Amino acid sequence: MFYLANSFFFKLTIMKKIILLVSCSLAISCSTSETNISSLNQQERWNHRAERTEIIRDDFGIPHIYGKTDADAVFGMLYAQCEDDFNRVERNYIWAIGRLAEVEGEKALYSDVRANLFMTKEEAILNYEKSPKWLQELCVAFADGINFYLKNHPEVTPKLITHFEPWMPMYFSEGSIGGDIERVSTEKIRDFYGPQKNSKKLAISDGLIRLKDDEPRGSNGFAIGGEKTASGNAMLLINPHTSFFFRGESHVVSEEGLNAYGATTWGQFFIYQGFNEKTGWMHTSTGTDIIDEFKETIVKTNDKTHYKYGEKMLPIDSIQVSLNYATNTGTSSKDFTLFRTHHGPITHSEGNHWISTALMWSPIKALKQSFIRTKKSNHNEFHEMMDIRTNSSNNTVYADADGTIAYYHGNFIPVRDEKFDYTKPVDGSNPATDWKGLHKLEENIFVKNPPTHWIQNCNSTPFSSAAEYSPKKEDYPEYMSSFPENFRGIHAIPLLKKAENLTLTSLIKLAYDPYLPGAEKLISGLIEAAKKIPSQSKDVKDAIKMLKKWDSKVAINSIEMTLAQFYINSYYESGKIPTMSFGKRTSRLARFEYMSVESPPKERLAIFEKSLQKLIEDFGSWKTPWGEFNRYQRNDGEIFQNFDDTKKSIPVGMASSKWGALASYGTRFGKNTKRQYGTSGNSFVAVVEFGEKVTAKTILAGGQSGDPNSPHFDDQTIPYIKAKFKDVAYYREDVLKRAKKTYKPGKEK
Repeated sequence: MFYLANSFFFKLTIMKKIILLVSCSLAISCSTSETNISSLNQQERWNHRAERTEIIRDDFGIPHIYGKTDADAVFGMLYAQCEDDFNRVERNYIWAIGRLAEVEGEKALYSDVRANLFMTKEEAILNYEKSPKWLQELCVAFADGINFYLKNHPEVTPKLITHFEPWMPMYFSEGSIGGDIERVSTEKIRDFYGPQKNSKKLAISDGLIRLKDDEPRGSNGFAIGGEKTASGNAMLLINPHTSFFFRGESHVVSEEGLNAYGATTWGQFFIYQGFNEKTGWMHTSTGTDIIDEFKETIVKTNDKTHYKYGEKMLPIDSIQVSLNYATNTGTSSKDFTLFRTHHGPITHSEGNHWISTALMWSPIKALKQSFIRTKKSNHNEFHEMMDIRTNSSNNTVYADADGTIAYYHGNFIPVRDEKFDYTKPVDGSNPATDWKGLHKLEENIFVKNPPTHWIQNCNSTPFSSAAEYSPKKEDYPEYMSSFPENFRGIHAIPLLKKAENLTLTSLIKLAYDPYLPGAEKLISGLIEAAKKIPSQSKDVKDAIKMLKKWDSKVAINSIEMTLAQFYINSYYESGKIPTMSFGKRTSRLARFEYMSVESPPKERLAIFEKSLQKLIEDFGSWKTPWGEFNRYQRNDGEIFQNFDDTKKSIPVGMASSKWGALASYGTRFGKNTKRQYGTSGNSFVAVVEFGEKVTAKTILAGGQSGDPNSPHFDDQTIPYIKAKFKDVAYYREDVLKRAKKTYKPGKEK
């Protein structure tokens, strides 16, 4: 009895101690919860986050980041991004925050002016401070993740930014590349705020991916209803066409409901195009008019500047900024006085008028929308999120586990008085030209569960998004959609119409269909010209004879594809193609119409013969297989590759989307190269199926890492070229089966 009593009291004592320890543990945990973490110093925050974060690298080096909270996951996400490609993370923020000239020199100065026109550093800080607490925590975690990486990797030397700040994501909030600001001309800004003699602006100064070439940029998005799939589950094709190596692949999980997988632009703390267990989202570039220019009537009296607005004279806002730029001897600076009206910043002038540019600039709302999008579990929730209306430069193609498929054409759409022509600068002195708020979500072009059981957008008109069940153009203001149909849309629609019993594998095959409607159009015009003018050289006759038998499909061994490419290259170089029509840039379809139908037959044949001569000059024969000319090469981790015909490269059987290729492979020549090399198009691609469990396959151009010494620098190159997608490890048990490295940030070595 005594023993039992003593045993009981012994156990009670032990239980009390356990309870006390647990209570202490909980107290400690609470003391470092999200509500109190701001009280910790930087090193304490780093240690706290690192202990609560786990990174698992799978067999392709894809990071699966697990955090206790969303902020922990963001911390780990940015740490992992820096491991994979700190160079690009830093480069994107150098550009976004307006410090590019400090690296690129004076020729990039007006890219920095542009950034400051829309938001200065002080204003970015203010936006951060006005953000809701949860968003501030994510921004702090973003900065901490990068700074902790730099602390643990002293061998890494930043080009400029040695310490990242939580206000920086305010510049990089909307998700779509660099956002709408890229469309504002730095050349016009330079001419207004201080022209430079003999100035040559770097092409990259305009933005992150807007290079000066003719390659279409955008994306394809397909949402497939269960009636079209073998399983009865909805599917989604995520197929952005961006610069290569522009986004990495990642998986971010927290105990607060975050479980998102997909592509993230380097330096952003949310999955931009991807999926969670229940919903998937794909963004394509929209033709919605979301940027307007206002002609301001400027009146200067004494030392004050005003602009006319109705019967009033309003003072123009002026901002003083001093911007640094690199020189051959070090660093210099230049002072600017920047101007703004209530319409937006003054970006250039036309005649006697200053021009202000209005676009979506709501960094807090945009950043909120970008992140919370990733945590929605059904269409009702997703639709509610879309009502934030700051995803300005994008359409959204959607699918979910409930079987819902949907399409949102645009998101941020200003209400305008349609009696004014907003395709040109409008009179800013007339209050009637002002934006009248934003269109309500239900007023925008929208498709949900059409009888086609599929939806597509290939950066083309929304009025063919669901064939005959598409929205009608006459039901919407003209400014809601300006993109015409394109060859990709023409290509996609018949494929989707006849598709049945789709699986992830057959959806990939559909998305990589090799037929090129643009090539068929162009070559048919050449064949018609040959019929009308039978007198030709032997080479021309033989080549056209070969082209007559071509099925207009691209392949590595296709001589016909090479002939078509050299022909169109020669046509563009000839200067014969009309580039403007009725004051507007001619569409790609219109340019093909000219080359194949409207142009003189003699002109077509003369240009074709010239293209054959070029082929013989470059390759010794006009019978050159496509893969001999069309290549993939990645020599190093630099953002802009210096292509070299003497270095190793790989043949590629894909083609540019300007031909109507769904699987886009945009190229450029290197300095003095005879071959063309891939630079953009299919970069990250995913196919997703929603059911009781989500399944997906993905491919990434090159690989996850930007380090040439990493096995994941090029381990996806051959699969990418062959369209052999990898299976996604989404659920933790699958991640663990494929785990090659598991660590906490700072303890990866």
